[in-house]
Amino acid sequence: MNRLPAILLTIGFFFLLDLYVFQAVKTLSRASSLETRRLISTIYWAIPVVSLVVWIVTQFIIPPDSLSRTTRQLIWSALLIPYFAKFFGMFLLLIDDVVRFGKWVVSLFQSQPPTTTPAVDAPTIPRSEFLMKSALAVAGTTVAGFTYGIISGAHDYRIRRVRVPVKNLPKAFEGIKIAQLSDIHSGSFFNKTAVQGGVDMLMAEKPDLFFFTGDLVNNTADEVKNYIDIFKKVKAPLGQFSVLGNHDYGDYYQWPSVEAKIKNLNDLKEAHRLLGWDLLLDEHRAIKVGNEQIGLLGIQNWGMGGFAKYGSLEKAHQRTDDFPVKLLLSHDPSHWNAQVTSQFKDIDVAFAGHTHGMQFGVEVGGFQWSPVQYRYKQWGGLYTQGDQHLYVNRGFGYLGYPGRVGILPEITLMELVRA
Repeated sequence: MNRLPAILLTIGFFFLLDLYVFQAVKTLSRASSLETRRLISTIYWAIPVVSLVVWIVTQFIIPPDSLSRTTRQLIWSALLIPYFAKFFGMFLLLIDDVVRFGKWVVSLFQSQPPTTTPAVDAPTIPRSEFLMKSALAVAGTTVAGFTYGIISGAHDYRIRRVRVPVKNLPKAFEGIKIAQLSDIHSGSFFNKTAVQGGVDMLMAEKPDLFFFTGDLVNNTADEVKNYIDIFKKVKAPLGQFSVLGNHDYGDYYQWPSVEAKIKNLNDLKEAHRLLGWDLLLDEHRAIKVGNEQIGLLGIQNWGMGGFAKYGSLEKAHQRTDDFPVKLLLSHDPSHWNAQVTSQFKDIDVAFAGHTHGMQFGVEVGGFQWSPVQYRYKQWGGLYTQGDQHLYVNRGFGYLGYPGRVGILPEITLMELVRA
């Protein structure tokens, strides 16, 4: 019952949004015949009604386990994408209404025009047809874009290559190639063949080292079961190393008991072992080439802004003074400025993920924008502060919305060179 007020408020908000956008639809169709206007109105209102019925059925009537994760994910996307579209279109309609309201207010303080000029009834200032058409075009483009993001963008893997100069890099490590994946979120996948294609792309690059920077699953360890056979093919001669992300702990799932949650985390750790990935839990490893070596540190999730701080960089950093170069795997990029750049200046390169680039944005040439940048200072690509570097992978998978628009799934290939 505690959820009822929130549910009613959400439904009320969506209804008001539907009603507001409908005024533009009704105005633009006023020149059509009565039958056409009725058809348009019927189609327009049928969509939210059907959406509400489907939501009620899937949320309260059908047993939770009767639908697969993929089915539920696609149903939710189909329900929410039209409202995202209306929400974006609403802003152009608001511009028009604000302008009309401003003109009406100004008209109240103006003297009446000469009697020879027909009086203008200020409150009946017509809505701008241009802005209304633009609003509907924006809404339509949004629906098309987010739909295409599911069909194509979700698995449109891109290899991003970056060269990073590192001080004191041993000569034997000059040109070493590191492949990085992050945020696999195996519980969201709906196209196993496409996922296999992404792994094949990675392996075709023949990396020397492989890093995974967390979020193997959404909530439960069993999500990765059907993908063990794919990701265990990721191999590198100098080793495969991984850390946990915030989703890997099962913190966003309602467990029947504390013991069940602990077992789930242990099962997830076992999944890393089955994959052949060396899971670093506030630990470090020596990466050796011939007689030379560098250090690799990996910590459990540590994030700002309400995210769990399970990791201990202090613990992982112990007894690493002899390494001329130190690399760090830490899932959340907010950790870099919070601790690494201020307290651990001997860490040369950090690898993170977590943001997904919000799975939405624009990246053209050197320009990049995503709404996630208003939450995270470092959210995608390479960042440098002094002699320290951070690379934030945009994620291999997806969460919530099962697609990507503009910010495509990433396979990072980093080459270390001597500074």
